[in-house]
Amino acid sequence: MENKYIEEKKYLDAKKRIKQIKAFYVHVAVNIVSLAVIVFINLKFSPEFHWFWFAAVGIFLATFFHWLGVFGANVIGLGKEWEEKKIKEYMEKNK
Repeated sequence: MENKYIEEKKYLDAKKRIKQIKAFYVHVAVNIVSLAVIVFINLKFSPEFHWFWFAAVGIFLATFFHWLGVFGANVIGLGKEWEEKKIKEYMEKNK
């Protein structure tokens, strides 16, 4: 019974992770299309001032923070393994 619960939890965690990764890639695709439209509008209607850079910086920051939420925690050492390790340490300390 315990083994079935663990397998189901692993499956649900993997499914959640795949959903997060898929959402990130959709976000990147939407940002690329949006930025292309913004650049086109800027260059078509006011080519003397390139204000699209402001939008590009905002889009880049939003994408970076989304990446950090999906992939970055593992890269900087604060991923799922770190979280589980800290939970075990806390449980051991507070027995």
